[in-house]
Amino acid sequence: MLGVKELVDSTCLRSVPFNYIFLKTPEDSTLYYETQNIPIIDFSELTSSNPNERSKAIQQLGDACQDWGFFVLINHGVSETLRDEVLRASQRFFDLSEKEKKEYVGQDIFDPIKYGTSFNVMVEKTLFWRDYLKCYVHPHFNAPSKPPGFRETLEEFTRKGREVVDGLLKGISLSLGLEENYIQKRMKVDLGSQVLAINYYPRCPNPELVMGLPAHTDHGLLTLLMHNELEGLQIQHNGKWIPVYPLPNSFFINTGDHMEILTNGKYKSVVHRAVVNGKGARISVGTAHGPCLESDVGPAPELVGDDNPAAYRAIKYRDYIHLQQSNQLDKKSCLDRIRI
Repeated sequence: MLGVKELVDSTCLRSVPFNYIFLKTPEDSTLYYETQNIPIIDFSELTSSNPNERSKAIQQLGDACQDWGFFVLINHGVSETLRDEVLRASQRFFDLSEKEKKEYVGQDIFDPIKYGTSFNVMVEKTLFWRDYLKCYVHPHFNAPSKPPGFRETLEEFTRKGREVVDGLLKGISLSLGLEENYIQKRMKVDLGSQVLAINYYPRCPNPELVMGLPAHTDHGLLTLLMHNELEGLQIQHNGKWIPVYPLPNSFFINTGDHMEILTNGKYKSVVHRAVVNGKGARISVGTAHGPCLESDVGPAPELVGDDNPAAYRAIKYRDYIHLQQSNQLDKKSCLDRIRI
């Protein structure tokens, strides 16, 4: 199927094709500008040798996961030079010819490298204004060999991302009153799945009529996200849609469905969506960090009791991904299927 970028580049597109028109409710179209309330976590404080400073950051991290399922991460140690190179290299990948990119078209959800468009064209009635490259980068690293240097840049970036997530998961474990390495051990994170998703949202002649990605949550524990200079991420908080804007050299962090399952609902996965614009192409780069694919994930026994019974049934991580990726994206519909 023709990608959106190819559609835009190969024609003098003045209006959106009908199969991309996304019907929105008035609630979907109303935005609330509450960005000043979005939590900001300082990674240098979270990993500080000063116990008081670290304790305060752990409390802030727990509050962010419980109240928002989302936060902005600063002072994380990933250089701006590397982040910029990832974005430039991603643009070069999507600038390859359609023939070159189609070398990576896959049919299976678990293909190590997969180039595609929309989300799941096999089941979608409405297509989304998005092309993507998805790579499984851990425990085994996979990435395209084109363009030159792309693979090496992604390998360094995703390795740095794992280091950041390691620090975040330690802080989250402590915020729950658990041993520091609890989540890493229980979820077998050393063998855990890390999926890189690079999303390309081309300029759109009628951005108000389409959706880059609809409202959904992420599988896994945490997602690290960054993008180029064009905004487009919106999160849902207390039923309101809030556009979010990055601080310089920051990451957006989403808590995923498996963090919600593991914590028995104490920490919530965040519903979010991607909108597009008429000014230029937006690129976002996300890495979803999850358990080992073969791990059964259910609520942690330490967080379940007579007064707080298990709210989710355990499910193998691989099976959950298959369930989510085989259906249409629809808020928390996948998570709802395993609620008790």
